[in-house]
Amino acid sequence: MSAQLTNLEEKMAAHNFWDDQNEARSIIDKARVLRLWVEPWKKLDQACIDVQGLIELLEEEGSDLSLLEELRNELSHIEEDLHKFEFKKMLCGEHDNSNAIMTIHSGAGGTEACDWVAMLYRMYSRWIESQGFKLTVTDILPGEEAGIKSITYLVEGDYAFGYLQAEKGVHRLVRLSPFDANKRRHTSFASVDVIPEVDDEIVIDIDEKELRIDTYRSSGAGGQHVNVTDSAVRITHIPTGIVVQCQNERSQHKNKSFAMKILKSRLFELHEKEQEKKLQTEYGQKDDIAWGSQIRSYVMHPYSMVKDHRTSVETSNVSAVMDGQIDKFIEEFLKMRKIK
Repeated sequence: MSAQLTNLEEKMAAHNFWDDQNEARSIIDKARVLRLWVEPWKKLDQACIDVQGLIELLEEEGSDLSLLEELRNELSHIEEDLHKFEFKKMLCGEHDNSNAIMTIHSGAGGTEACDWVAMLYRMYSRWIESQGFKLTVTDILPGEEAGIKSITYLVEGDYAFGYLQAEKGVHRLVRLSPFDANKRRHTSFASVDVIPEVDDEIVIDIDEKELRIDTYRSSGAGGQHVNVTDSAVRITHIPTGIVVQCQNERSQHKNKSFAMKILKSRLFELHEKEQEKKLQTEYGQKDDIAWGSQIRSYVMHPYSMVKDHRTSVETSNVSAVMDGQIDKFIEEFLKMRKIK
């Protein structure tokens, strides 16, 4: 891997590197992904050398308490870095290093379900921020009374899809309703969809004649200009019935461009699903984690618990989970996927 990176860096240093801009960008992206593996490994290697040096000093000077404490700290850092490195090794899928497009839809439950979507969006926003990723809302439909009926956003960052694919499925909330005057317990559902953002190297043929493109007035935030012009774009792919829309940008052209990017990603996902179904039919395989299945329950009453039904991982600290501490759920899902 280090040799591959060196080879790419030599190409990037060539005087004619930018002659073919598409190829140049492809090389830059490949080098960036390789650095995500090579640089942490080099850091671990250097840390091990430093620890060996501390051990030799201890052998020479005897029981020096300050050196012992330094050694413990260094070993603790190495253990932590090794854990992160092993975790990253589980992200070996073809599109795991891609950006992610997430959509959260409210299920049955009216205002309760819309409020649940808003809560999940806040949870993911907190997690995305903690990872140093970038979040861009492309489309949002507010609830009639409160919350969000549906929201779509792009998550940009290294291995964003690899991590967030663990969240795909139906999420269930049980709590005392803040919208019920009698304070009764309610159950709400929301579905989370996650697809990789398809890069320009993957060719998806889309016939313009098979598209219906509608423009409408934006209903989301974005300033006065966005709200008074028909800048939002909705694209329907007639053969598949897939509908995508974008209202984030002030420019209708930019909204159309981004909506086409989402459509391309959804068509690619559809193609991948069809290929997977063919393989399952041919080899008699059955996927235990079905699309749209309930994957996790968040119980706030009569007790506190968040439980992932795929991995059986659970915690009673619901507040921490809702503040974005979902790494354990993601990690256990990836471990399970690797075993399968």
